[in-house]
Amino acid sequence: MAAASFARPLSLVFLTLLLAGAAQGKTVKRDVKALNEIKASLGWRVVYSWVGDDPCGHGDLPPWSGVTCSQQGDYRVVTELNLRWNKLQDVLPPEIGELKKLTHLYLSFNNFKGEIPLELANLPELRYLYLHENRFTGRIPPELGTLKNLRHLDVGNNHLTGTLRDFIGNGDAFPSLRNLYLNNNELTGVLPDQIANLTNLEIFHLSNNKLIGSISPKLVHIPRLTYLYLDNNNFIGRIPEGIYKHPFLKELYIEGNHFRPGSKSKGTHKVLELPDADILV
Repeated sequence: MAAASFARPLSLVFLTLLLAGAAQGKTVKRDVKALNEIKASLGWRVVYSWVGDDPCGHGDLPPWSGVTCSQQGDYRVVTELNLRWNKLQDVLPPEIGELKKLTHLYLSFNNFKGEIPLELANLPELRYLYLHENRFTGRIPPELGTLKNLRHLDVGNNHLTGTLRDFIGNGDAFPSLRNLYLNNNELTGVLPDQIANLTNLEIFHLSNNKLIGSISPKLVHIPRLTYLYLDNNNFIGRIPEGIYKHPFLKELYIEGNHFRPGSKSKGTHKVLELPDADILV
């Protein structure tokens, strides 16, 4: 009698766990396949913390380290991938473009090499893309401009080349972009008038590149531009007077250029870095 009464609660516990697992649903096959291919490509540096075949966890196995999943209908999907500070040294696998529900991608402070994969433009839900402090080379793919939800793009501290004109284009690229970090690369050419098309831009960080020419007065037409860093390039001429009168501009950093006398900086020149609390939204 005692054994029977003891077995009943165990059965209930087992049934509860079973139902809970069923309620979680399966991880969508596309995400499982993509992350397992990324796992194979990146090698031993992530294998030790990526146990099992399901990146969202299965049974007693937890989700893979750095992987965040969300329930959407009957399935789980990968919505965040955080591989910062992992000493990853290979190219970024193109399979990254298969994580269609990804909203946050953190790959900073590694040693990724090669070009930024075009496949990142296949992530329609992506809002935050952090690629800074790596060894990426080549141009910044202008295809990223098709990401309608992208708010924050940081590719600073790499070895990227090309021009802003090619990157921004002439149309409706980056419609939601608020923060753009291009600093500490090898970008060339001028600051084009087309920059005014980024009407939601608030932070624009261009420090330590090889940009030339005068500063476009069209910057004034970016309504909420708040932080503008132009220092340590090869800019010439004057800063358009309208920039100093911009109602939102708090910081303008221009040192290390060839501006005419009378051009002056504005603000405290403490480069803004967004804390995690400000990016996880």
